[in-house]
This record gives sequence, structure tokens and C-alpha cells, in this order.
Amino acid sequence: QVQLVESGGGLEQAGGSLRLSCAFSGRYFSNYGMGWFRQAPGKEREFVSAISWNGGSTYYSDSVKGRFTISRDNAKNTVYLQMSSLKPEDTAVYYCAARSRYSSGSYYYPPNYAYWGQGTQVTVSS
Repeated sequence: QVQLVESGGGLEQAGGSLRLSCAFSGRYFSNYGMGWFRQAPGKEREFVSAISWNGGSTYYSDSVKGRFTISRDNAKNTVYLQMSSLKPEDTAVYYCAARSRYSSGSYYYPPNYAYWGQGTQVTVSS
């Protein structure tokens, strides 16, 4: 069974940086594409970024492109989200998600992910 645990969230000032980590436990991390999503109060969960099983492809929402960087370390079973130039509108609970490398469908669509973490809160003050 796959388990995902996010860490690294917290309170940061606008313009600052945070790095989120997602630790994967289970078999064959390298068989999974990984994504980050976020959900602000009263809003739907939205796509932030994703990375393919081997790190060869990355995807970003327009709202974070150029500010956030996703990466993975298959030796450590961990995916990261480096967030820079943070804005108050980045405030949300951030979720890590995993999908089989053999899954079809868009990386941007939450139902295409089979496993989810519990989330970590990111708060950006102005």
C-alpha cells in the first residue's frame, strides 16, 4: 500500500521561499508519476505541478510557472516542491499525490491520481 506524507509547510512572508517534501512509502516509487495540488478555503482543489516517473517531464500551472520547481529523488523516495517568490494567494493546504506511470489521462486532473497525502498548510503573509 502506498502512503504519502507531506512536510515543509509553514508561515512565510510574501517574497519568501519554502520547500515542500513528500515522502513515499510502498513499493517502486519510480513506477509513479507525482503531483502537487493545493486547496484554499472555500475553493476547489487545484493543480500546482507534476513530474513524470523518471523526472523527464514536468508540468506547472500558469499561476506558479517560473516561481515553483518540482523535482524528485528516486533513491530517497521523495518528491519536492521548491516554492519561491511566494504570494499571499499561494496560501492553501498543499497535497502530494501519486499515479501509476502507466496511467493515461492528464496530470492536471485530480481523479487521475490514485493516492493522496494528508496535506501540509502553507500560509503566506503580505
